[in-house]
Amino acid sequence: MVSRVIPVEPFDLVIFGGTGDLARRKILPALFRRFCAGQMGPEARVIGAARSEMDTAAYRDFARSAILEFDDDTVCAEENLSGFLEQLHYVTLDARGETGWDALSALMVEGRIRAFYFSVGPGLFGDLAERLHSYGMADAESRIVVEKPFGRDLASARALNQGLAQHFDETQIYRIDHYLGKETVQNLMAIRFGNMLFEPLWNAQYVDHIQITVAEARGVGSRGGYYDKSGALRDMVQNHMMQLLCLIAMEPPAKFDPDAVRDEKLKVIRALDPVGADDVVRGQYEGTKERPGYRNQVENRDTHTESFVALRAHIGNWRWSGTPFYLRTGKRLKARASEIAVVLKEAPHSIFGTQAGHHANILTIRLQPNEGIELGVTIKEPGPGGMRLVDVPLDMTFAEALGPDTADFPDAYERLIMDVVRGDQTLFMRGDEVEAAWRWTDPIIEGWQNSSVAPILYASGSSGPDDALMLMHRDGRRWREIRA
Repeated sequence: MVSRVIPVEPFDLVIFGGTGDLARRKILPALFRRFCAGQMGPEARVIGAARSEMDTAAYRDFARSAILEFDDDTVCAEENLSGFLEQLHYVTLDARGETGWDALSALMVEGRIRAFYFSVGPGLFGDLAERLHSYGMADAESRIVVEKPFGRDLASARALNQGLAQHFDETQIYRIDHYLGKETVQNLMAIRFGNMLFEPLWNAQYVDHIQITVAEARGVGSRGGYYDKSGALRDMVQNHMMQLLCLIAMEPPAKFDPDAVRDEKLKVIRALDPVGADDVVRGQYEGTKERPGYRNQVENRDTHTESFVALRAHIGNWRWSGTPFYLRTGKRLKARASEIAVVLKEAPHSIFGTQAGHHANILTIRLQPNEGIELGVTIKEPGPGGMRLVDVPLDMTFAEALGPDTADFPDAYERLIMDVVRGDQTLFMRGDEVEAAWRWTDPIIEGWQNSSVAPILYASGSSGPDDALMLMHRDGRRWREIRA
């Protein structure tokens, strides 16, 4: 099965921070794959803009090296590369000064879609927005793309929103979260709202609890400087995991429309109860002989920044009253795995007696690796000897169920960048949504800052601190095993 490619209108995409790590690893390879797929026409242009002194020829060499290193799509033949590179241009530019802005303005083509990707730190968002307007490059068809972190608390997020709003309408601002571009994440809405089988059961009457896990096997590595100023709660929970929670818990929107979807997500965030100190666990990984611990990878050896968070959340509305949502994320865990598990309640009465044991259906949505959906059902174990019940999975791994051509499906950045060009904001966060998420997260961070208690140390390659296990054990529940 091959996804249907719809060509987009001619566009100019300016990548501020065009020589940075994100452009090298994600943006340029993603654009190349869309070029190979025929979605990016010959009139489209990609313009890198950064402080690095280079010309267009040097930038094309930079892009060639990046694509050859990070594009692992064997479908996209290397002979297409020269055609793609011809559509690349470069301008040496100072975001806070005047250098390069006249040259960039001269490259703009009237009457076509303009997208400006702010692949820079949030401290430069306001400067870039102001100069785009003062140099006459922003019009009604312009869109800006901003990466996380969108602030580090409610006050800074609000200031960023206000700064962008001075020059761009909310309909022109695309706050990108690459998790929302994942095929399986979007399938959450298809599973819920496209199947009569699930929606009647999607509430507190039938769901015992929901687990959301985003586990990473690697440590902070070279990102130690950034990560130590952020931590797992800011880096993962406030954005990626919050979006997963919203998609799982939201009410059906009236239609599949950007604002209709985002309105329902916002209602979920605003309905979240405050998280008490006993309902959150933070940890920090220890080192081994082979791999350094967290404190050996950051400058501040006495840091209290968390590399692991587990928490129990409750949504105060009719659909989810009394149903806990357990979230956990961490680095240097036993495997790289992201999944959402919807654990249904046991049958109210077992006709098979105590020897049948306890059984509950579990719907598991695997985000990575091996994207797919699995439904656990209870059946009789084959053979004589009475009614022995076992749980077996009904597994739909995308690559197996839909065929090998699923490798052709666009990755998150491919999909999201094309959505920007098309003007589709469904998979992007709205300003009030971001602020609501910080409003819920800030009290947890403030509680840690006002406490002298350090994060709990946990062994590298484990499932995290034992206290995280107890978070569920005291409720009579257990975390699902982290497995690749």
